[in-house]
Amino acid sequence: MLSSTRVEDADASTIDDPRRRRLVLATVGLALMTVVSAVSGLNVALPELATATGATQTQLTWVVDAYTVVFAGLLLLVGALGDRFGRRGVLVAGLAVFGLAAAGALFTEDPDLLVALRAVMGLGAAGIMPTTLSVITTSFPAAERPRAIGIWVGVAGGGAVIGLFGSGLLLEAFAWNSFFALNLGLAVLALAGALAFVPESREAAPGRLDVTGGVLSLVAVSGLVVGIIESAENGWGDTLTLSALAVGLLALAAFVAWELHTDDPLLDPRLFRERGFATGSLSISLQFFAMFGFFFAVLQYLQFVVGLSPLQAALRLLPLPFVLIPVARRAPHVAARLGFRRVGALGLALLALGLFTMSHLTRDLSPWVFFGGLVAFAAGAGLAGTPATTAITEALPPSKQGVASAVNDTARELGSALGIAVLGAALASAYRADVASVTAGLPEQAREAVAGSVAATRSPMLSALGPKAQEVVVGAQEAFVAGVGHALTIGAVVVAVGAVVVLLLAPGRERH
Repeated sequence: MLSSTRVEDADASTIDDPRRRRLVLATVGLALMTVVSAVSGLNVALPELATATGATQTQLTWVVDAYTVVFAGLLLLVGALGDRFGRRGVLVAGLAVFGLAAAGALFTEDPDLLVALRAVMGLGAAGIMPTTLSVITTSFPAAERPRAIGIWVGVAGGGAVIGLFGSGLLLEAFAWNSFFALNLGLAVLALAGALAFVPESREAAPGRLDVTGGVLSLVAVSGLVVGIIESAENGWGDTLTLSALAVGLLALAAFVAWELHTDDPLLDPRLFRERGFATGSLSISLQFFAMFGFFFAVLQYLQFVVGLSPLQAALRLLPLPFVLIPVARRAPHVAARLGFRRVGALGLALLALGLFTMSHLTRDLSPWVFFGGLVAFAAGAGLAGTPATTAITEALPPSKQGVASAVNDTARELGSALGIAVLGAALASAYRADVASVTAGLPEQAREAVAGSVAATRSPMLSALGPKAQEVVVGAQEAFVAGVGHALTIGAVVVAVGAVVVLLLAPGRERH
């Protein structure tokens, strides 16, 4: 089992100089923003990326999800590496790997190479995110830790929105690959700060590094996400789809079995017997499943169908932080009175309501449907988020807060990866089915291009179709809207089921 060395060495390595603590907090906040914005910001650039590179809908899903798959699969292992060999060193290495991969992506237009480079960026991100929180807990005295962690949580939530607007502003003046220039710039600034201000710290007596558990967790996440994504292209009965899902499930079973019997597990599965820990983790996963699946689908809808620019599309999401942040600030007080069970379930129910409302979007944007759904969605995210994280941390004693933090991060990233994979696959599958009648009779090249992605409706090749071109564009857009509606409906059902589970199983106002 995990020892209490995280807490013990935290007090031994605190920084006495208040000015340096502020510089450390600014540095880890910038590093965290680098990681979070690399997921959300890319969604704004996807339409232009698809047009410029010719990427299919499945390739677009992989450009986004290759990052989160590697990130989520390696979080526990790389976080343990920081505890064992030095958090500052792992943070510096993670920022360097992330920045180098972003620099490579800046100069390529090959979709498959972009997928590979995004996976390398995910490797770097796995070294950054858990280390930023560990640096705070080991550098700040106990009295200042809660405030510093609160700022960390705020940056983790706000970084997604900042990524959207930063990318939107860049794409107004530059090409789609300027998104990777933003990634590179943030990584370089954070790297300079880490080298200059972040102190070195590590566990005084770390246990054996669970490499086997880390590899099994990566294989499990990768297999499941590969199977889900490829199902949109090849169907659920395809050999690749079934093989990937089988590998993922077997690796997951092997991970659980290994963690139950090893002396120094990355994550002891028995912790999920605690209801607050289990339902808090489920809630966090579902929130990010909904949020990043929503970003992936709706930002393409706003640009491909409604015809907005990247910045205009990002501005349509402006109500999100203005509703989410005030609600999130009040959520802990509401949860203290009503309990996590009621507040967590209500938050997830509002998330589901928002998704279901926006599943009724049409080719002509309805402000009532879009903004009504967006407000409910944002309120649900704000209400569910902080109480779920609190439920995870309060379920475990102080000696296991490192485990709680790692599980919280893993739940976020696993939810993000699955949201993009599941809802992206549902969108792609429904689009391909509906667009088939539109592309019937077209030349082979045009038929395959339009069937692969709605981005092809912006291609000059359609001008050769003459009067039929506009008919194809309208039909493809309507098929894409149907795909978005299908994906958001699935998301609403999944989150609604999660709300029922939290209502039935989560703890109330009692503390553990």
